[in-house]
Amino acid sequence: MAIQRIVSKQAKTEALLQSEELRSYIPDTKAYSRHTLLAMLDQYGMLYIKPDSGTFGNGVIKVEKISDHSYRFQSGTKINTFTTYDGLFTGLERVRPKKKYLAQKGIHLLRHHNRRFDLRVMVQRNPSGVWETTGVIGRLSHPAKIVTNYHSGGTITPFETLMGSHLQADARDKYMERLHRLGVKTAEQLSVRYPGLKELGLDVAVDTDLKPWILEVNTKPDPYIFRRLADKSIFRRMRRYAAAYTSKR
Repeated sequence: MAIQRIVSKQAKTEALLQSEELRSYIPDTKAYSRHTLLAMLDQYGMLYIKPDSGTFGNGVIKVEKISDHSYRFQSGTKINTFTTYDGLFTGLERVRPKKKYLAQKGIHLLRHHNRRFDLRVMVQRNPSGVWETTGVIGRLSHPAKIVTNYHSGGTITPFETLMGSHLQADARDKYMERLHRLGVKTAEQLSVRYPGLKELGLDVAVDTDLKPWILEVNTKPDPYIFRRLADKSIFRRMRRYAAAYTSKR
């Protein structure tokens, strides 16, 4: 059986929301529209809008309501400000690609040296066919950008380094275990609807209360960022598992 790939972020989110356990880890995410954007800005104050399909953080825009007469959005490194919602929406429509978009509740990310970061959790079927979390790595944002992706200027950084200023060693180990469980549970849930899945990459945000949030799930994750870890056995295991399930096509 070929490895299954799911392009639509909305479809993957809807599948995960079927799990009562996972529901609390998923930020409110809706189809982008003029009305939805306004309602969610009033509710949350900060949103990220992003293409329903796409990779590397391309097309992601941060949108904020500062006050009743102050809005702004950031695309790339440029920040645009507006005094009305109509002005904001018109500005967004000028810059965003004309394809299906989603609006997602903004998560205030933890920082390391005053730069935002998130985590990539790699999950694979092991040679026995059982889901296993095979690696966790951090992505430190470019100082001037809103996305953390390596391809958009982010810096690949070990989990221990990024969380070291937020958790003591024992708590950090327990948090890693929590992420491993979250990865496996996510894979198990998605594979109920998509049984051909073999590998996943979870983009996990950690908020200022240390709660993890699943921002999205990639069904064609890039394992090569894990080559940058000092422990080379992690990447070797990923390659070994991938070789096992790709050879069974």
